[in-house]
Amino acid sequence: MKNILKNSLVIVVMFTTLFANANSSLRTSKDATKTILTLTNVIKGNELQVKDAFGVTLYSEMIKDSGDYIKGFDLTELPNGDYYFELIQDSKIKTMPFSVEANKVTFVKNNELTIFKPVVKLEENLVYISKLALNEQSLEIEVYFDNDGYNLLHSETIEGIQDIKRMYKLDETKKGNYKIVTKTDGKTFVEYVSL
Repeated sequence: MKNILKNSLVIVVMFTTLFANANSSLRTSKDATKTILTLTNVIKGNELQVKDAFGVTLYSEMIKDSGDYIKGFDLTELPNGDYYFELIQDSKIKTMPFSVEANKVTFVKNNELTIFKPVVKLEENLVYISKLALNEQSLEIEVYFDNDGYNLLHSETIEGIQDIKRMYKLDETKKGNYKIVTKTDGKTFVEYVSL
């Protein structure tokens, strides 16, 4: 029993050290099978998901209160494999990967990733698209017009730029609905605007 308590304490200290400078942390609880996820500065309406390596959502929860989020998860019940927590916020998505093997959960702080979402804004007939791509990730942009089904008007891929900014002028004579599809970091984002 002393060894279990001692090992749990070592795991807590290890995870606390790993996540000391992040806005999230993970630690084991008194119940050795639970992992405590702590997220700071979350906003009501953010979404937390647990996904498998194929991107299938296994768990999803809307954050109910702004501030700190603390919850225990029994991740040892998952089959052996790779998984990740995903915190979906207004402007970014943070992924925190972990693996399960023989009922043991392992987190690797170095594999955490923050993806900044593309921002789409319409002002009169101008569509502004911007994205922060710190690692110069590519951004695919497709603009569609709804004419009894969405028809592709424009498509381009932007690469090698950290601060991506594009402006598209929509034809003022084509009043109606437009669909803006952006793809980056293996994710697809869809925005609808009307002119």
